[in-house]
Amino acid sequence: MDTPITRAEHEEFRRRIEEENRRQDKRIDLLEESNKQLTTLTASVEKLAVNMENMLKVQNQQGNRLEELEGRDGEMWRKVTGYIVTAVISIVTGFVFAQIGM
Repeated sequence: MDTPITRAEHEEFRRRIEEENRRQDKRIDLLEESNKQLTTLTASVEKLAVNMENMLKVQNQQGNRLEELEGRDGEMWRKVTGYIVTAVISIVTGFVFAQIGM
């Protein structure tokens, strides 16, 4: 181990180290770019989640309004039907009492 290396061996070692450094630098650049894309994607997914949550709230509000409107129509129909049934019963009762002579 006490023998010194030659200049050519030293240059070959230096060249290989520099190539390894360039390869590692490229890997680091690719990883940094991938990390940036992942960060951007995460932010986009977060925005999407917020938008979907807001859409769900609006949809629930619209569903409640629709139920209320449908309930009004149903309630109105029940009232009208009730009035018609009451009128028919009153007419029949009045006719029966008229026939009996009351």
